[in-house]
Amino acid sequence: MTESAAQLLILSAPSGAGKTSLAHALVEQLPNTVMSISHTTRERRDGEKEGLDYYFVDDEEFSQMVESGGFLEYAEVYNYRYGTGRHAVQKLLESGSNVLLDIDWQGGQQVRSALSDVLSVSILPPSLEELEQRLRSRAQDSEETIQRRMSLALAEMRHCYEADFIVLNDDFESALEDLKKILQGRSEQIRPLTIDLQALLK
Repeated sequence: MTESAAQLLILSAPSGAGKTSLAHALVEQLPNTVMSISHTTRERRDGEKEGLDYYFVDDEEFSQMVESGGFLEYAEVYNYRYGTGRHAVQKLLESGSNVLLDIDWQGGQQVRSALSDVLSVSILPPSLEELEQRLRSRAQDSEETIQRRMSLALAEMRHCYEADFIVLNDDFESALEDLKKILQGRSEQIRPLTIDLQALLK
């Protein structure tokens, strides 16, 4: 088997579905696999490092990048802007690294419009009840915040059909193996969905 070319993989999921943990595990376990680092206009938090967690820029620089086509996708979230730098991603792909994009369905649409050679995966929880329990187990959000996150989660999940693949995170290791198979060109081996999507997304 010949080694496949570096792959750009979009990972989209509602908050609490385990996307971030799965992405970090992929980076740790698969050689030449990295997370894309976003640009943001929000201020750096304690412990965050420039070029490792984010590229921190001001509004003017961000706007200049938008105008020059410097982003594959960008969005405003809670009054701050976030974007995926086109040049940085292309440079990583050219170096032979698989690149993971941790973005929502809107960002996914933008990237798919900008690039033809990209795969996308929607990661879903086994049920809305399980998702809400995961959010509550964090014990860091108010009831209002949890309900807002649940509403946003359902909106995100209803776009799962736009992705090339849907992976159910009912078991972390099994979901991780599915993602590995997709990146390694063995997508025909991923698990078939065992849930009623229409019932989940009603």
